[in-house]
Amino acid sequence: MGAPAYGALLLLLLAAAATAAPTEQPTLPTTPFSSTGGGGGNNTSTGVNSNSVLVALLDSHYTELAELVEKALLLQALEDAVGRGNVTIFAPRNEALERDLDPEFRRFLLEPRNLKSLQRLLLFHVLPARLHASSPSSWPASHPTLSGEHVDLAGGEVTGSPMRVGSAAVTRPDAVVRPDGVIHGIERLLVPRSVQEDFNRRRSLAAISAVLPTGAPEVDPRTHRLKKPAPPVPPGAPPVLPIWDAMAPGPSIAPAPAPGPGSGKHHFDGHSQVKDFIQTLLLYGGYNELADILVNLTSLATEMGRLVSEGYVLTVLAPNDEAMARLTTDQLSEPGSPENILYYHMIPEYQTEESMYNAVRRFGKVRYDTLRLPHKVTAREADGSVKLGHGEGSAYLFDPDIYTDGRISVQGIDAVLFPPQDTATGSGSSGASPAAPARKAPAVTAHSKSKLRRGQ
Repeated sequence: MGAPAYGALLLLLLAAAATAAPTEQPTLPTTPFSSTGGGGGNNTSTGVNSNSVLVALLDSHYTELAELVEKALLLQALEDAVGRGNVTIFAPRNEALERDLDPEFRRFLLEPRNLKSLQRLLLFHVLPARLHASSPSSWPASHPTLSGEHVDLAGGEVTGSPMRVGSAAVTRPDAVVRPDGVIHGIERLLVPRSVQEDFNRRRSLAAISAVLPTGAPEVDPRTHRLKKPAPPVPPGAPPVLPIWDAMAPGPSIAPAPAPGPGSGKHHFDGHSQVKDFIQTLLLYGGYNELADILVNLTSLATEMGRLVSEGYVLTVLAPNDEAMARLTTDQLSEPGSPENILYYHMIPEYQTEESMYNAVRRFGKVRYDTLRLPHKVTAREADGSVKLGHGEGSAYLFDPDIYTDGRISVQGIDAVLFPPQDTATGSGSSGASPAAPARKAPAVTAHSKSKLRRGQ
């Protein structure tokens, strides 16, 4: 009885192992990417198959498209799409993205605020289905894309002309074929209607903001005088030159709100603009401490958004991380110190690097109002750049125009500024003695273009 029972148990174990083996083996070859969404970065490192269509796209001749996919943060989304089934990618040639693309439209796509538009444009080139050029008759007339919009398709055998996708011809059909997808080369970039409308809307707003209202007098912003003689005014009519401009004594501009279109209601989304410029600081690099103080340590980001919504314009003098690291504990420990420091770095005017440099070249020294009333910050020309502040507590403008959108301007400086009386009482940023050596302009001046700046 013992031998037959042992043999039956052995056969039962062998049968169980034979039925369990087929369910475990196919999992690796059939799913090139892990379809679980909770893994985050681990999915991309352990679930990617070297024979995947996405790996082929990164190593193919369509490198410009692959770089845009990485900049748009779409790798994980495409991995999830490939994990759910086969895909078809229509890839524009590199020349179409390097030389044939409108430079203004390319700048629009690379601005951080337009990340959603860039993602929709790229996903418009990916179909959640497998379409081979060997059977163009099976291509539908229209097919949904991963962006949610439909793209028109035309097969060569049906129309007697080259295969087309939207307005672009397929120049290299079946350029890359992999088990989980296929890549077709096309002659130009496909632009969905929603992205084109976003671009037209942004371009129209920029054109409108750059045009003076009809009949408005042309006033020199520095002298506060009319550029052209005023026409004769009938008796009882309002003056051509505004009262403030007529009484303004110097080149400074009063911290008055910029006029908004129409009535006095809020016409500007200041909170979105402040969020955009803080995100640009983080993407630019080297200004994380300032962004942390604006968002986490103070309520200044909210206050700036309210000011911009009400029509005000601001220029932010942004100290870099090295300058913020030189601040001492005593300078930040007193109540309200972070707010007072940053208020002194905010000018209620819209100034670019070009306008500030032209002003100091013309007037020698310009005093700008700050939000830390009544203190002003002094600007002058030094070493071919703009030098702000006074004495050893001064700073050079060395990262010009980090962010400029017509309402908020961000200019990078290499030191933290303090009012003169704060420096005299010992709470200055440098704490240097009168015998300290004179500071020189940084190697990166206001006229050098060291790297691409996104957000302009």
